[in-house]
Amino acid sequence: MKMIACPIQGLRPVSEFFYWGEVRDTPDPDTCTDQEWADYVFNRNGVAGIKKEWWCHIPSNTWFITERNTVSDQTVRTFLYGEDGRC
Repeated sequence: MKMIACPIQGLRPVSEFFYWGEVRDTPDPDTCTDQEWADYVFNRNGVAGIKKEWWCHIPSNTWFITERNTVSDQTVRTFLYGEDGRC
């Protein structure tokens, strides 16, 4: 069974989690162009490698970020939003 390390609850089965998507910068809808907004809404970066993704531990409603290698499907690390200055 695949396991994910929740930063609060520790190692838990993947069935306890919800995947939300890749961490991306949201453009300001009041100042960006229609093309920039459409790109944000409809396009995703499908390049293989290490990605930062939003995940939620459903029983505790803990949202956190996972760095995951999309080639091997291995989790590199998990952390709460704000614990890493790059987010």
